[in-house]
Amino acid sequence: MTNQILTLEAADGLQEGKLSFTERVDYLKKFGTHSQSFSTLQPDMDYFDLPGIGYIGFMRKWGMTFVLSDPVTAPEHFELILERFHQRYPNASYVQVTEPVVEILHRRFGLYGTQFGSESRIDLAAWSLKGKKKQTIRTALNQAEKNGITVRERFSDDHTREISEAWIRTRKCKSNEIRFLIRPMQMTYRENERHFYAYQDGKAVGFIYFDPIYHNNRIISYVPNISRANANFRQGIFYTLMAHAMEVFQAEGVPYLDLGLIPLSLDDSLERQESRLLKRLFHRLYQHGNFLYNFKGLEFTKSRFRGDVSKTYCSHRRSVPALEFLAMFKLTRLL
Repeated sequence: MTNQILTLEAADGLQEGKLSFTERVDYLKKFGTHSQSFSTLQPDMDYFDLPGIGYIGFMRKWGMTFVLSDPVTAPEHFELILERFHQRYPNASYVQVTEPVVEILHRRFGLYGTQFGSESRIDLAAWSLKGKKKQTIRTALNQAEKNGITVRERFSDDHTREISEAWIRTRKCKSNEIRFLIRPMQMTYRENERHFYAYQDGKAVGFIYFDPIYHNNRIISYVPNISRANANFRQGIFYTLMAHAMEVFQAEGVPYLDLGLIPLSLDDSLERQESRLLKRLFHRLYQHGNFLYNFKGLEFTKSRFRGDVSKTYCSHRRSVPALEFLAMFKLTRLL
């Protein structure tokens, strides 16, 4: 009997149900290995729950369904929960999912799985500031020291909104805040969130919020999901905050640090399940769309840390899902 038949039979024997928030947190701590697993608990998410297995987090816009990240369950249960979810939401799109999820969605339902960015993971046990590629980080640290910048970990809010609003005014895209792909600053659930602030003359001038990444009830990594800096310190504060936090996590024995999504950082090769047209559009947007979003600058910044890079995908039914992307763009803007 094939694994596919076993999966279908297992799915037939399970009943959908509504998990409590505490139960979802339990699944997160066991199986929340994706960089955006924590973000599935952001406000306004909907859930497809399969008690005894796990859950899928998603949002809806204009009648369309958008799944964020891999299912929060054991990898051996991906196919089972995706089978059940697809029965309920056959036209769903999947955002920032990994290759195993793409393979299932393509094989079982014929969905495209097109790379729309990369992610980077740093082995903290081997991390150091040595190396030619890290000169940018060392220069930033030296400049921060000359300017009297210090970094401290704090959980309380310290001029967070003031710094954030000033930072947003310097951005190419000036929406108040982005949701879904980037979880909002204000989360109801904040357990094991870490906040690091940069100070000059006693006043906060920048900060990073780190979210935990779990495996088997242990924190195995953190990801910087929210970062802001005073507009006067656009060069260097991020590197300074990151270097300090990484030193703290390293001393605590945390194995990794994830850098999260690097949008439109793409491999040139075309995989069999990818949409040729959409991949070409993504390449063009990266080359010519920096006036919309600083794709190249973000890729450069994260590349300085020399992490291990992996692909992240969107999975979609149509070759060029134009309406879906428009709906997702509207979904991500907080109006």
